Amino acid sequence: MEITADPGVPLVLITRRFDAPRALVFRAYTEPDLVARWLGPAGLTLTVNQLDPRHGGRWRWTHYDSDGKGFVFHGPYHGTPSPERIVQTYEFDLYPGVVYLNTITFDENDGVTTLRQSTVFPTVEDRDVYVEGGTETGTETGIRASMDQLDALVAQLVKE
Repeated sequence: MEITADPGVPLVLITRRFDAPRALVFRAYTEPDLVARWLGPAGLTLTVNQLDPRHGGRWRWTHYDSDGKGFVFHGPYHGTPSPERIVQTYEFDLYPGVVYLNTITFDENDGVTTLRQSTVFPTVEDRDVYVEGGTETGTETGIRASMDQLDALVAQLVKE
């Protein structure tokens, strides 16, 4: 997996390959019961409060730490999500008003899906807060854990 956050650029790029068809990886992003199984770092529990993957539809989830403290993320979808691409805006309740654009693409070649996520922030400073981690777990730790858990989930779905 690659995570790129070049200094001075309000952008984070994530690239990860999965040994699974893109339809399965896409399902893991758009079905609430599957999202809850992979998204977030170890030690946090995810509740999917809303997930309406259509143009103008909204998504919202809450991560809970071991003390029951909630971390809420939410936003709308732009365009209809498809196995090729999801476009959504994203807001974290600890930083209200800081909205970033998230574009996720799924490219499949011979049963291997390359996921690319491009996250654009309003400012470099907002990107830096994101990179440094808005919670105790840190962003990179959370991204890596989530992608590893997603890999395990889609591997299981391939076998079903």
